[in-house]
Amino acid sequence: MVMSCTVIGAFAQLLIKSGANALPAHLGFDLASALAIATNLNVIAGYSLYGINMVLLVLALRHAELSILYPVIALTYVWVSLLSVFVLHEQMNWQRGSGIALIVLGVAVIGRETRS
Repeated sequence: MVMSCTVIGAFAQLLIKSGANALPAHLGFDLASALAIATNLNVIAGYSLYGINMVLLVLALRHAELSILYPVIALTYVWVSLLSVFVLHEQMNWQRGSGIALIVLGVAVIGRETRS
């Protein structure tokens, strides 16, 4: 269930980013800007996925320790980075790749500890 939270969270971020890219460049702190954001379908879909993500996370937390689950949720960063490269065509350099590898390694270590 937590793994699905990481994937859902990553797709939520991707939708919100896509929605943000489609917004007018002249956004400010006014009613027109708030309406532009609130009526953007990608932004709405992204935050809806966040809502689903939070419900699943609450259900997962009922059956496991937060100190174990929360590091697994860090895998969302991995999925967001990969989706950013393949869907948004963003660049991946060695520093980002190394950071992603460290996150995966850290989650693997924690997962291994919990099975011992």
